[in-house]
Amino acid sequence: MPRLKYASILRVLLILGLFCVWVQIMLSATNGALDKDGEELMNSNETSEQVLALVPPELHKYLTVHPRNSSANATERYSPKNVSDILRAIQRVNDAQTIYNEDIFGPVQNDTIIIAIQVHTRLTYLRHLIVSLAQAKDIDRTLLIFSHDYYDEEINNLVRSIDFTKVMQIFYPYSVQTHPLEFPGMDPNDCPRDAKLEQALKLKCNNALHPDLHGHYREAKYAQTKHHWWWKANRIFNQLQCTASHTGMVVFLEEDHYVAEDFIHILNLLRTTADKTCPQCEILCLGTYLKTYQYHSTSDKVEITPWHSSMHNMGMVFNRTVWTNILELQEQFCAYDDYNWDYSLLHLSQNRPGREKFKVILCKGPRVFHIGECGFHHKKSNCNASTVISKVQKLLQDAKSYLFPPRVTATISAGGAKHNKKLIKGNGGWGDLRDQELCTNMTRVERQMRKYIYYT
Repeated sequence: MPRLKYASILRVLLILGLFCVWVQIMLSATNGALDKDGEELMNSNETSEQVLALVPPELHKYLTVHPRNSSANATERYSPKNVSDILRAIQRVNDAQTIYNEDIFGPVQNDTIIIAIQVHTRLTYLRHLIVSLAQAKDIDRTLLIFSHDYYDEEINNLVRSIDFTKVMQIFYPYSVQTHPLEFPGMDPNDCPRDAKLEQALKLKCNNALHPDLHGHYREAKYAQTKHHWWWKANRIFNQLQCTASHTGMVVFLEEDHYVAEDFIHILNLLRTTADKTCPQCEILCLGTYLKTYQYHSTSDKVEITPWHSSMHNMGMVFNRTVWTNILELQEQFCAYDDYNWDYSLLHLSQNRPGREKFKVILCKGPRVFHIGECGFHHKKSNCNASTVISKVQKLLQDAKSYLFPPRVTATISAGGAKHNKKLIKGNGGWGDLRDQELCTNMTRVERQMRKYIYYT
């Protein structure tokens, strides 16, 4: 009897042990999916019939997932690749500075509207952004610059298939993808994020003496976003040959944005209104984070107010004059302990010697929308792009009669408490001196001569 009892206990313990192992495996798999920012889950979604119904048939090609890639669509971006080949491809594209469709739509002029789109790996969102851009009036007079921090042939093919305006690709050359085992990626000897200072000193890890203001060590994938934004702006204003004399507007979008068909029309109205009513307004803004929209009363209304990072960072627009002012304070941007580019700009805005904070003129009826339900700051497990996209499509369809107003009316606002609250400290993630140095060095790259590479 004792032997049987003992055997029963062993069986129970074995079953419990196996159960614990299974739970750990499932948790690891779940965390792995979350670490990929929900991209695998989101990219595997098919475009719903409801969404397709509101997309012109001739634009369905931008939403088509080719059969040979459909099975690998989610995981391909994370499979091992030859880093040397990717670096060579990136350098080749960056050196060439090729402008696709220039022969059809003409060369870039000094006042051409440039639309800079920051791209990571969220292909589904990018497809719908492109569809929305394709439907915008006067889009054929712009230059789209797609700035990538991940080299992926499926994304490249999508971008290069655009036939409705001029297109250029640029590639951030210091990415986590191209530096998987060294800075700016994660060096094996980098300090663990949550290591205490004493522990880090004992480990003798690379950045032991420089945790952020919250006591944490850098995480490459988060630091990359600020680096990429800063590199992209420097590249566009200071390094491309086609923008050497550019004085027009640069619109900053991201892969999970969606634009209204009259966003260029509204942009021109904002600029005209700023010239007449608010010459000190340095930033224009096409998007807001409102929960509800009343286009019948706000479509032709604009507001002048102090610029705030978390409210006015979507569809943000400025020109070379403003960039020059930002560049004068590059040390403040690069040294500020915050991994967010927009909060770093806010810090710069609030600490300009002898000058007021940035002022922004924005449309109260937004023309740029955020459709991203999955990403660095959104950890949903049921990421379905079609749900949000269809809501935005329906919203714009219902608002169609209120789009393209002939003029806008501006009101001046002092901003609420959030607008005017002085930043005391940043969000951290930027204490590592290597990040600060890389950021500063990006402004020292000279303008490159354009090389023409002909592809067979």
